[in-house]
Amino acid sequence: MKKKILILDDKETIAKVLSIYLMSDYDVQWLPDGLQGVKWLQAGNTPDLIISDIRMPGMRGDDFLEWIKQNELFRHIPVIMLSSEDSTSERIRLLEIGAIDYIVKPFNPMELKIRVKKILPN
Repeated sequence: MKKKILILDDKETIAKVLSIYLMSDYDVQWLPDGLQGVKWLQAGNTPDLIISDIRMPGMRGDDFLEWIKQNELFRHIPVIMLSSEDSTSERIRLLEIGAIDYIVKPFNPMELKIRVKKILPN
């Protein structure tokens, strides 16, 4: 059975690129913001990994990360943050909150796939 990845990004093109690179090895679900991600998790879904953008409407990715890491049921799920902001202080802040990785956009999809494989070995 394939491991499940939840992608949170308000840009459908980014989600499609990620899905194309990941769907051969993983079951990929896409939602456009953190608030829908919270609802999806609360509906009983549990992914093996979450890839989240930071700047999204509804609920930002950093707020989602804080929510998930404070929730007993979901805090174990690794979260990779994606951002167009290449700020060292932002990276450090999100890694301290609990992100397992921080990738700057634009990114190489093959590099992201390798990082995912290191987090979710088959």
